[in-house]
Amino acid sequence: MNQEFEQCLENKKIIPFERGKDLVRKEFLAGESDLLDAKAGFQEKRYKWSTIQAYYAMFHAARALVYSRGYREKSHYCLSVALRALFVEEGKLDAQSGRDFLNAMNLRAAADYEVEFSEAGATAVISAAEKFITKAKGLLGMEK
Repeated sequence: MNQEFEQCLENKKIIPFERGKDLVRKEFLAGESDLLDAKAGFQEKRYKWSTIQAYYAMFHAARALVYSRGYREKSHYCLSVALRALFVEEGKLDAQSGRDFLNAMNLRAAADYEVEFSEAGATAVISAAEKFITKAKGLLGMEK
């Protein structure tokens, strides 16, 4: 485990969560639903909300992944740390996916808290979310 992951564990921002394994499917499906909502919002030129919802699509898919490994996050940042430690560093997920998650997290925060968003940002997060969800689906064995 990397030092950031250990720090998140020590600070109880990541906790063991055996029950999470039973919630993987529910969490993943929430992510797929958020992605559909993000795309619908984008079609209506609601770029702020489509940015936010596309991030949450990735958030729920990442959470499903982390749940599948018996952990739960208590912060968005530590979710990204867990994703990197449990999947990217183990070669299960490419590094670009980890960077895309962080970028989406930053764009969501800008849209939500600073009211800074754009069509280009929404497009980037939706595209990243589509790829991320596809990869997570494969890792979770949830392909149709």
